[in-house]
Amino acid sequence: MSRVCQIRGSRPRRGRKIHRSGLAKKKGGIGRHVTKTVKRDVIPNLRTKRVFVPELGRYVKVKATAKAFKTINKNGAYATLLKAGLIK
Repeated sequence: MSRVCQIRGSRPRRGRKIHRSGLAKKKGGIGRHVTKTVKRDVIPNLRTKRVFVPELGRYVKVKATAKAFKTINKNGAYATLLKAGLIK
């Protein structure tokens, strides 16, 4: 099961997390120092939902990100799913 949004095409990507050590200056230390960076995965916030399309009079099962569902609410289900190529 792939982790790709059917509407926006968002997919997992690689990121970095900065590791810092030391005590902050305002807490009495000599400052925080960057010791290394660690790779991490940034994965999209995927949800699987049934979206009702009034123009078709039926439900369409969609696996999409939370942001994509906000787009469906804004632009309408039919227009968004048609643009993504999920319906004809």
